[in-house]
Amino acid sequence: MENALRQLLDKYLVLSDEDLMLINNQLEFREFPRRTLIVREGETENYLSFVVSGILRKYFYKGRQEVITQLASEGTFISSSVSFFSAMPSQYFIETLEPVTLLSLSRESLHKLYIQIPKMEKLARLIITDLYLQKEKWEQDAITLSIKERFSRFVDDYPELLKRVPQKYIASYLNIKPETFSRLKHSLNHSTAVTA
Repeated sequence: MENALRQLLDKYLVLSDEDLMLINNQLEFREFPRRTLIVREGETENYLSFVVSGILRKYFYKGRQEVITQLASEGTFISSSVSFFSAMPSQYFIETLEPVTLLSLSRESLHKLYIQIPKMEKLARLIITDLYLQKEKWEQDAITLSIKERFSRFVDDYPELLKRVPQKYIASYLNIKPETFSRLKHSLNHSTAVTA
């Protein structure tokens, strides 16, 4: 578990074994069953979490419609990040789609690590930047790519999620109507069967 987290952190910044041990000492191991809301709109997000196993979705409501902005699976971070870093109420819900295991760092623990590890502020800034860039890429793709392009990119980049996440949630994430998504998926399955 910690090894997978170390590999991910190394992509941002190389830390010493001592620094990693200090981080590990502050991490909380959390497990949730499927279909559990771990953050609700209006609550304050207390954790930045690394997904060890399972899948979660982050979403908000636009009127009565759910808008999914993140599907997080193994080896990625998830948080209602504006709420986490500002200690303001979240505008998002975060829900488990499968049984989930997380390694989570609380806001209080993060502030302790800022004092203990000189590189920690830089690491946190790099993670925040990455989360922000992911969000901006999602927004840009939703605006600039055609429906078919969004679908094709998702299939190429996340083939495993296509099998594990309910179709209606992927459709929401891609800003595609469920019936259009179903038609594109049927077309994909048909073309795969033909070429097999």
